[in-house]
Amino acid sequence: ILIVYILGLRRSVALRLQPMWRPRQTEDTKGDRPKAQTQEDTSTRVMLLSFILFASLLAVAGWATAKSGLSIVESTGFSESLVGAALTATATSLPELVTTLAAVRRGALALAVGGIVGGNTFDVLFLVVGDLAYRDGSLYHAVGAAELLLFPWSIIMTAILLIGLIARQRKGLARIGFEGVALIATYVLGLVLQIVMH
Repeated sequence: ILIVYILGLRRSVALRLQPMWRPRQTEDTKGDRPKAQTQEDTSTRVMLLSFILFASLLAVAGWATAKSGLSIVESTGFSESLVGAALTATATSLPELVTTLAAVRRGALALAVGGIVGGNTFDVLFLVVGDLAYRDGSLYHAVGAAELLLFPWSIIMTAILLIGLIARQRKGLARIGFEGVALIATYVLGLVLQIVMH
């Protein structure tokens, strides 16, 4: 996983310099033109310190979210898989949602899409870290059927997203289309299956 991630990053840089295809302009195409920064007087040092502060707050919030998730599992009897997929994943994704909305409002559309897809790709690396931290063997051997369901669930949702991107490129579709509805339906179906398997 780690090697594929590193190779993917290197390939992304290479594709930026020598793209394999060029997007075709249509009447629905909107350029990625982020709005100009209004706070140009903010120093790099202040921005760096702010970043470190907020990153630290996020780390503490992540720890508290994990502890809260375990408490919910113990008090309700729900499976760890269900709580992780439904509650913990939602809570930890809220910063990404805020970042995405802020990027879209500023017109930085590539940043919004890259943040979502890139964030999910980076999150997979946590499996590597978790596997290293797990002392009773392999983390992958400790998962059950409910956890294994998460893998095809994620793959199907990613495939729907890719199909939607290709279809929109070819047909110039606007607003929420079939892929938006299909993603929501697939997500809800996955949650239902998690509940049933609980």
